[in-house]
Amino acid sequence: MTLGSPIDSRALPLNVKRQWREWSGRFASSAYAPHHDIEVNAIRNAAAVIDVSPLFKYRVAGPDAQRLVDRVITRDATKLARGQVFYTPWCDEHGKVLDDGTVHRLDDDSYRWTAADPQLRWLRLNARGLDVTIEEQTDDIAALALQGPLSRDVLEAATGESFADLRYFRRRASTVGELPIDVSRTGYTGDLGYELWVEAARATELWDALFEVGRAYALRPAGMLALDVVRIEAGLILLEVDYTSAAHALIPEQSYSPGEIGLGRLVDLDKQTPFVGRAALRREAAAGGPPRRLVGLELDWEDLERLYHTQDLTPALSAAAWREQVPVYAGERQVGRATSGTWSPGLKRNIALASVEARSEPVGTQLQMEWTVEGRRGRVAARVVPLPFFDPPHKRA
Repeated sequence: MTLGSPIDSRALPLNVKRQWREWSGRFASSAYAPHHDIEVNAIRNAAAVIDVSPLFKYRVAGPDAQRLVDRVITRDATKLARGQVFYTPWCDEHGKVLDDGTVHRLDDDSYRWTAADPQLRWLRLNARGLDVTIEEQTDDIAALALQGPLSRDVLEAATGESFADLRYFRRRASTVGELPIDVSRTGYTGDLGYELWVEAARATELWDALFEVGRAYALRPAGMLALDVVRIEAGLILLEVDYTSAAHALIPEQSYSPGEIGLGRLVDLDKQTPFVGRAALRREAAAGGPPRRLVGLELDWEDLERLYHTQDLTPALSAAAWREQVPVYAGERQVGRATSGTWSPGLKRNIALASVEARSEPVGTQLQMEWTVEGRRGRVAARVVPLPFFDPPHKRA
């Protein structure tokens, strides 16, 4: 059964098109505005609130909490300071990614763990022999992502305190009036932004407070269609779209190591704790690195026009991001597949994320991506470009 969100009483009347998407067994608004481009524009030029409550959330606490975190994630948890947040993958024993998410250090012996897929069983399996408790908080804690270049202004107006000193991937407690919240400088848009964690039963109070002060900053609600566009612009991967969880893979090709999905920088093979999958990842590194790599592709517009003109059509691209596997070629040989892409309204470019052979990874490599018009397959020139496509200086400032 699909469940609602803690802010349903606010989302329902605002979702004028009645567009919904299922996210982890919960309803999420696809779009609130008549067109999601309006919401993309709010994220990129003002501020927007996105309900990210469907994320799975766990509290890991106890004397051995750090040992459990360090045993599971690929990063060195001993370097995760109080008030800091790690974005990290975690792997199975074969070094293949099960999921990626964030770990927030709340105090000396407690952490908040977020994930796209359920992780309670995996955490408990790895907690054997440790003095630690793992509490499922998915239904108890709501999360609102406040994102965009004016997000700090909205947050400061709502809390009455400055957040200029809260650095990228840091967190601290705050209040909105008498409502306790936890604020992390994190998000999934590639822009300046914060995620606000609040007791689910009081989520509508936070929503109302944000929109009360947000009027002066053109604050808007944003849904999943807008989020999909901006996360691709930011070069951020999505589970079961840009990679398959090792827990769901049916064949070896569907399993990915961190280095194959752009997360190799988040693997510390030399940390003291022998985390799950380290031996396999050391073997991969010794063999020359991952055989596949995540790259950004910029598609040639003139090639695209040519395919449409062949059918006596003008180019017509969907404003929504696409999520399907599309062949990528070098000459006549297939070297990989694009996994998601979009027309970027801000960058005015047709972009895609792709998994390709390692030798096709260098920036500037000329490839081709399959593109179908009126049921006729063609190819569009695709150049490998640096990720992320969009990376504004104010994101980290």
